[in-house]
Amino acid sequence: MRLFAEMNREQLRLAAPSSLAILPIGATEQHGPHLATGMDFLTVERITRAAAELSQAPAIVTPTLPFGSSHHHLVFGATLSLRTETYLAVLKDLLNCLVDDGFRKIYVVNGHGGNQDLMRLAVRDIRLERHVEIGCAAYWAHRGPGHAGQWETSLMLDARPELVDRSADFSAGRDPNCRPERPDFWKAINGYTDDPRLATAEYGQTLAAEIIAELAVIFKEFA
Repeated sequence: MRLFAEMNREQLRLAAPSSLAILPIGATEQHGPHLATGMDFLTVERITRAAAELSQAPAIVTPTLPFGSSHHHLVFGATLSLRTETYLAVLKDLLNCLVDDGFRKIYVVNGHGGNQDLMRLAVRDIRLERHVEIGCAAYWAHRGPGHAGQWETSLMLDARPELVDRSADFSAGRDPNCRPERPDFWKAINGYTDDPRLATAEYGQTLAAEIIAELAVIFKEFA
């Protein structure tokens, strides 16, 4: 595994045609009263790089896109978000650049639920327009992580415990599988979907190990 940002243009020119380019995408947004706003991009970057290393595939990991489609969190502030049309254009621009750079296989790894639909549209369009192999997935695969609850808080307790405020004032969470699209939804649940107080570093370590192993298999097979 190599990092795009640490390679020079000649190294990239030679490596691109035979390498899998991996683009991690995240978000910068409120994660309740207790988690750092960089939760999504910090986590997807960590997991993607570890999985690429474990896969032993000829992979080149790009810098993580730290901004996503997060307007639904602006009610709390503490959020940097791109509009729907802007975000779709940004993803397509980045994918087009990777094709122009010489990559013939590209994989996008998502770290924020709000990016999912736009990621799939961008990948579909570029695949059809540029005739290259592009795959995509959220790092949580078939799991249901919710937002800023037990799942994400556990991952952060494992990776960056100093970025978790365990003394925050919590109210009751909600079922992450029930998400009505109404204006007051996020405000009503205080910005998180399930109880962060159930989180542990041990659970986060187990989750991370499982996710990294599964993603490594995907990278190896796709490459």
